[in-house]
Amino acid sequence: MRVGVLLAALVTVLACTVRYDGYRTDPAGLSWWYAASWLLFAAAAWALRAVPVRRALVLVLAGSAAVAATGLLAPPRTSTDAYRYAWDGRVQAASVSPYDHPPADPALVPLRDNWLFPTGADCQGPDLARVPAPEGQLHCTRLNRPSVHTIYPPVAEAYFYAVEKISPPGAGLVPFQIAGAVLSFAVTSALLCVLVRVRARAGAAGRGDPRTAVYWAWCPAVPVEAVNNAHVDVLGVLFTVLGLGLVAFGHRLRGGALLGAAVATKLMPAVVLPGALSGALAGGLPGVRRVRHAAAVLGPAAVVVVLTYLPYVLSSHASVLGYLGGYVEEEGYGDAAARSRYALLRLLLPDAWAVPALVAGAVLVSGYVLCRGDPERPWRGALLVTGTAFLLLTPGYSWYALLLVALVALDGRWEWLTVAAAGAAAYVAGQAFGSPGTVSTVAYAGAAAAVLVGCWWRARTARGRLTLTR
Repeated sequence: MRVGVLLAALVTVLACTVRYDGYRTDPAGLSWWYAASWLLFAAAAWALRAVPVRRALVLVLAGSAAVAATGLLAPPRTSTDAYRYAWDGRVQAASVSPYDHPPADPALVPLRDNWLFPTGADCQGPDLARVPAPEGQLHCTRLNRPSVHTIYPPVAEAYFYAVEKISPPGAGLVPFQIAGAVLSFAVTSALLCVLVRVRARAGAAGRGDPRTAVYWAWCPAVPVEAVNNAHVDVLGVLFTVLGLGLVAFGHRLRGGALLGAAVATKLMPAVVLPGALSGALAGGLPGVRRVRHAAAVLGPAAVVVVLTYLPYVLSSHASVLGYLGGYVEEEGYGDAAARSRYALLRLLLPDAWAVPALVAGAVLVSGYVLCRGDPERPWRGALLVTGTAFLLLTPGYSWYALLLVALVALDGRWEWLTVAAAGAAAYVAGQAFGSPGTVSTVAYAGAAAAVLVGCWWRARTARGRLTLTR
């Protein structure tokens, strides 16, 4: 009863959050809606722990559908990325490579319409960018960065094309939002399949709790970012969950192939590869077996990435890397002093040391996972590497954390969800306070503290259990 009430309250608040168009006009008010949804999510997920497993799984699935559906109640509120998805799909439907022309290129003028490229009096609003037009005319676009080439990898581009082909005329972004809802529910289903099998395999050992799928199924980041904003990241998350599950159950070739598809959807899932290779460098393994273990995962992953890029390489005149290098520079990942990146590192180190410290930290954590990781639970190492990367990079875009949320659902270490919440706070509350850098630093510092406390508590609990069994 209590879980049902909390879930209903969560769905109601999420519906209000999605419908509240305050990112530009009232970010402080929107921040309170975000905070309320995250608090209700925490309360509902905690209450689910007391529900028997069989009944809980039904609640998780039903709640996942209801939570995802709230993202369909309004057009995208806090991101314009999906407009680029629609444009890239349209360009491909016209038999043009999405990597060859930026949206503002006059060569693509015949593909423009008044929805994506308004004119005249319709060119009003903070999210509309001017594009070249004949003298005396006003042309603009809903696409962000219209003067640069696309940044998205080939599987994402194929997804954009598929959605475009099945979309009825005049549907706008609704098909992408519906696809996001379907994929979000598919991730929940995949998580449950993996976790139920882990629990069955553990037997009397009691390892694994399928109820932790709730950390994805009811998480506020899912309806906001995967559904309402329709971010393609959710497709990469689905491939990642399925890939890690197959690797855990010994199907490394197929698992590696799916992980390659995840990387070819959104490059970020590459951070889970050390987790997929958990224990590959363990001292007890013979050298030949180590090589085979790694090759069985990395080989198919590399093949899938190459094969998905190949058609675009052959059909494109421009680089298929698109705006990737420019994006890295624009977002300040190459210069810690230029942006609010590496916020936690900059609290402790000079700006010039931030990037070397990031590399060193990533190498150390990845090495630990490769040597000491659990091959039966590769998501644990993947979560450690991914979560650490977030704390070191302190990204300002909240949808990046969708991958992290799914890994938390697989592993059950809920304290890492505070990192995802920190990303949302940095993205929305940073607008309210007019100081995104300060908000990002405070939010990620709080998340880091929560993770450390959680790790300490788990280690203490484990020692206590070990003492009792002696």
